[in-house]
Amino acid sequence: MYLLLLFPLLFWLPGSSYKITGPEEVSGLEWGSLTVQCHYDPGWEKYKKWWCRGAAWSPCNILVKTTGTEMEVKENRVSIRDNQRSRVFNVTMEKLRREDTDIYWCGIERSGADLGIQVKVTIGPGKTTTTTVSTTTTTITSATNTSTVPVSSEDTTGSLTVTSHHSNDSGSQMKLRVLLPLLFALLLLLVVAASLLAWKMLKRQKKGERNCK
Repeated sequence: MYLLLLFPLLFWLPGSSYKITGPEEVSGLEWGSLTVQCHYDPGWEKYKKWWCRGAAWSPCNILVKTTGTEMEVKENRVSIRDNQRSRVFNVTMEKLRREDTDIYWCGIERSGADLGIQVKVTIGPGKTTTTTVSTTTTTITSATNTSTVPVSSEDTTGSLTVTSHHSNDSGSQMKLRVLLPLLFALLLLLVVAASLLAWKMLKRQKKGERNCK
């Protein structure tokens, strides 16, 4: 007789009813995201759905809850959205952390004890990338100063070309450009002066010959 009286209480325990189903365990990577789908039977479309954290059913902490509509609700890093036509609500956890690993519950709010099913969530280490940048030192020596320039290895895929505005080669080229015109002008003056001197001497010689006659 007592067993018959206790039999209806089984339907008040979470997970004992088949009116809501979901995955037993899901996993994700740190700093990533995961989505849990919880299905329910017809007749529960307009009821509020929630996502709760905690190993124990009764004192678990409800993180997010729908409004009884299909509008998405977001609280911190957790969002929930109910698709009443398909009778499934999705819970998405974003920016996952290792400490998010825990026992969670998909639930439906109703009068009396809520419906719920347990979901174990495990968060593993995410993939990390390490970039190492080494530097080399290039020494530039010029006629007037010496400087040291650090060059990143990422910038040395091609050949390194360094130009100094005070190098010996550029100074020699500059001197030659100035001296060559001066030498050419000096030679030209010497030729003109020699020609004038020769012309004067020739003129004097002819004049002396005329006076002798």
